[in-house]
Amino acid sequence: MNLMDSLPAKLDLTGAEICGELDEQNPPIHLPNQASDAPLLALDIGGTLIKIVYFKESKEEGKNGNRSVGGKLRFVKFERRRLDECLEFIQSKRLIFRTGATGSHKGHITIKATGGGSYKFADIFRDKLGVYLDKLDEMESVVSGANFLLQRIKDAAFTHLNGKRTPIDISPKNLFPYLLVNIGSGVSIIKVTGNRKFERVTGTQIGGGTMFGLAKLLTGCISYNEFLKLSQKGDNVVLDLIVRDICGELVCQKQGLSATTLASSFGKVISSKKTLADFKKEDLAATLLSAFTYNIAQISFLVASLLGLRRVFFGGSYIRGHMSTMNNIAYAIDFWSKGQMQAVFLHHEGFLGALGALTSYEKLESNNFASSEEPAEQADSHEHSAPDDGKVTAENGDHNIFPYLLVNIGSGVSMIEVIGKGKFERIIGSHLGGGTILGLARLLTGVSSYEQLLDLSQRGDNLSIDLTVGDIYGEHGYPKIGLPATTTASSFGKVNSNKLSDYRPEDLAAALLNLFTYNVGQIAYFVANLSGLKRIFFRGAYVCGHEKTMEKISKSLKYWSKGQVQTTFLCHEGFLGTLGAFWSYENMGIDGLAEHEVIREVLLGAPYTGGQFPSIPPSEHCDNDNDTDLKLEADKLRKENLLLKAELERLRCENEDLRGRLTPPSNGNSKLH
Repeated sequence: MNLMDSLPAKLDLTGAEICGELDEQNPPIHLPNQASDAPLLALDIGGTLIKIVYFKESKEEGKNGNRSVGGKLRFVKFERRRLDECLEFIQSKRLIFRTGATGSHKGHITIKATGGGSYKFADIFRDKLGVYLDKLDEMESVVSGANFLLQRIKDAAFTHLNGKRTPIDISPKNLFPYLLVNIGSGVSIIKVTGNRKFERVTGTQIGGGTMFGLAKLLTGCISYNEFLKLSQKGDNVVLDLIVRDICGELVCQKQGLSATTLASSFGKVISSKKTLADFKKEDLAATLLSAFTYNIAQISFLVASLLGLRRVFFGGSYIRGHMSTMNNIAYAIDFWSKGQMQAVFLHHEGFLGALGALTSYEKLESNNFASSEEPAEQADSHEHSAPDDGKVTAENGDHNIFPYLLVNIGSGVSMIEVIGKGKFERIIGSHLGGGTILGLARLLTGVSSYEQLLDLSQRGDNLSIDLTVGDIYGEHGYPKIGLPATTTASSFGKVNSNKLSDYRPEDLAAALLNLFTYNVGQIAYFVANLSGLKRIFFRGAYVCGHEKTMEKISKSLKYWSKGQVQTTFLCHEGFLGTLGAFWSYENMGIDGLAEHEVIREVLLGAPYTGGQFPSIPPSEHCDNDNDTDLKLEADKLRKENLLLKAELERLRCENEDLRGRLTPPSNGNSKLH
């Protein structure tokens, strides 16, 4: 091998521009000044997909027969399980034909690569292609790819609201800081403050791998594109519980709230007698897409609000330029921010990591990109702010209880800020509640009650369903950003088969419980932090009295707060004899939430701390007859609670503003709440 041939290729990005139609998915990028004799190749090997960016020279000859200058960057992807097809593609395109064209490592041919698979499959590339992978940090590559598009490529960014795509011109001088939400198998959320200056502030395991995994099981689809096409033809209201279903059309009109406001994704499945086979695949797909794109957008909004950022860029291989996906995300960001925050999308959004790896061929000096005028770095509030000791005592005095966040987990989730006696406000809600987990559980496992789901989950292993960081990066995990191998990277991300019978109901139940509790805990912590609240109380039929659910929510809060928040639950099962001690809280200030009977239902029992689940204590104040009376009263209250749901929804509606009048996205018939 000629050592001169093994010199690293040099990338020339001057004059780079998108060629072809802008509405084309992943159109080529023209590099007019790139030397044609230096083909370039970069890979991003993620948890689900392998993304490739490569340079293809122009075929025209220049003046006097000299080889022409210029060519195009082209984009292609493969499912990671089809690694052999990827290797064959690289060979067939002769992308490493000229020895050393991509670079060298101690005399060996090298290829720039990023993602967990660059570590996991390095030996396969060496053995089958005779090349070494020059492994680059994934987060650095994703940020570099985004900055390259935003600073060097005209019309690379656009908004997409109400079905309308609008290119936006972003000045490099005013680019930073921004929030980058990268939707892969899981979701990484990154604060970018400059070139090669960033911090991964958080993430969520509910990403594209979750949607695709559940889509395979529920619809039998074999590709993500097939799932997206199905969702375009479906109606999510067939399975989603909306406000009209709870409180009726007249109550909605009286309160000025749209009857189509989304209350609980998959919530209608609970009361339906239909089985999975009775639902249309298109409706199932539409419901999945709206449920999880709204959730990703909500978490992104909360994080951006915590960081004081108004512009959020969305990238990742699971957006794919899909109209409904972008509509849902943009609508949700606009909805929750009341128009103060903007969702921005990128061409080539699924190839940010590969593009970033490719740009490493170019030595980026400070004058290559516009310098950033960034504020002094501050500790991220959602990572470092610490509440008080989190202890709740039964002493008298308002200062012992106010203010706090009350998280009510029913079919959906409502989060209420209580600042004093009779002073409260519903801050936000989530459509992924108990109705969602039970609805999905009925479809996937056939259970008919939440208790059956919990019992089933006790015998299951979510790791046979969920994709972990170790599955992507190997046994050492991703230590650079503090993610051990055991961390869940993508709920349902390990689902490869589209046959539901290939998976144990117990494992599916365990994965569902893991997804649900993690998400509720994360959102509750972000909301409390954003509102400056130091205490979080949980209540509701889908959490209180269920040890496994409470344990997992407690662990989620402990993880996000770094152990600074003590999770507290308000439950009545087994705690009727301790009511008297708790009334010293003077109804916790929420007597205005509803009628007296509702207060009794909310506060029927003393709170206890997450991680400590005492057995049902014997009453020290009542004899056996009184115990029986209390049990009968508890049964009565449970029945009355069903009748009071409409009243609760009316009161919740009073805390909604004109957001309820907004029209839904074009692909769905329901709104967020």
